[in-house]
Amino acid sequence: MAKRDSNLVWSSSDGDLRKARDSRSASAPQGGGRVKVRRETSGRRGKTVTTITNVPLNDEGLRELAGRLKKRCGVGGSAKDGVIELQGDHRDAVMDVLRADGYDAVLAGG
Repeated sequence: MAKRDSNLVWSSSDGDLRKARDSRSASAPQGGGRVKVRRETSGRRGKTVTTITNVPLNDEGLRELAGRLKKRCGVGGSAKDGVIELQGDHRDAVMDVLRADGYDAVLAGG
């Protein structure tokens, strides 16, 4: 019977269970393993952006970390869909902050 309940998508008492399942997975910490710090320019008209991925934090923690990194580097940026983007090449400063916070951070890409 448990197998059948795991595929349940609608309940008369709870409504659409797919929405609840999607919101749980979106708020759960993402990634695991190493935090990747890379410099990207593709799709940005030649502008350099530092991206940080695989940070094991929920959305609120990710926004807080992004705020601290933006203040440390003195630049703008954003945190959405599990990725922190900072304007410009700030890999060294980001690596210092992440390692000081105890994350296993590595430079990724070329």
